[in-house]
This record gives sequence, C-alpha cells and structure tokens, in this order.
Amino acid sequence: MSNDSSTGVPRLGVSACVWQNGRFLIVQRGKQPGKGLWSLPGGRVRFGETLRAAAQRELMEETAAQARLDTLIDVVDAIRHNDDGRAVHHFAIVVFGGHFSSGTVQAGDDAAQAEWLTMDEALSRPHTPNLDVILGKAQILFTAD
Repeated sequence: MSNDSSTGVPRLGVSACVWQNGRFLIVQRGKQPGKGLWSLPGGRVRFGETLRAAAQRELMEETAAQARLDTLIDVVDAIRHNDDGRAVHHFAIVVFGGHFSSGTVQAGDDAAQAEWLTMDEALSRPHTPNLDVILGKAQILFTAD
C-alpha cells in the first residue's frame, strides 16, 4: 500500500468473513502491511466497483472460494502511525459476511496460506487488529441462523 498521508483521505477496503461448519476462512497475509499475520481475505475497492462486488472479488483472488456475502458484519478503521504519532495509512474497511458456497480453498494473490479455522484457532495465531471483534460478531450472527 502506498503512503496515504499525502492524500489526507482514508482509503476504502473490504473484507469477507466466510463461515462453514463452525469455522471461518482465514488467510495469512503474504505481503505488507501485516505480512505473516492472519486475517480475513480482503483488500482495496476499485473505482466504480461496488463494495460487495469488491469483497467477492478479493475473496476469490485470495482463496479461490465463493460465498453469499449477505450480511454487513462491521466497519473498522485500520490506521497506522509513524514513530512521531502521525497517521501514515488509513483504511476504512467494510466487512461482509456469509456462508461458503463453492470452490476449493487455496491461497492466492496476497495470501500466503488459507485455512478453515475456529475462532479460538484463528485468535491463537498472530493476527490483525480487530479480528477478535469481527469474528465474535460474526459467530453470533452465523450461529443464530
């Protein structure tokens, strides 16, 4: 990701929180920012692309999976500061959730690995900020179905 501080405007991103049989589809980031951390598949929204379409595309690119992303789980801010405390990256991330529908899960694009994990398994690994909050909200929604 490029330095956002030059624009002074947050960038827009999406994530896909996919559920199947009590497990979430989680990826290990293969590139910066957050290389090596476990997170939801996701990325930037392209100009002219709807948020939901961007989440579907990112899910497919990073995991080769498809899901019905029917639910808005949360909107989170990912803000990184430099040593002086000045914000250098700011993404507003819209998190969609839904049930797995098809595909053979495999890591692709920005993902080093892609796995089906329980919430406890996902949170026991080094992970991105807010993953605990998002998975907690999603688990309540998905188990209520």
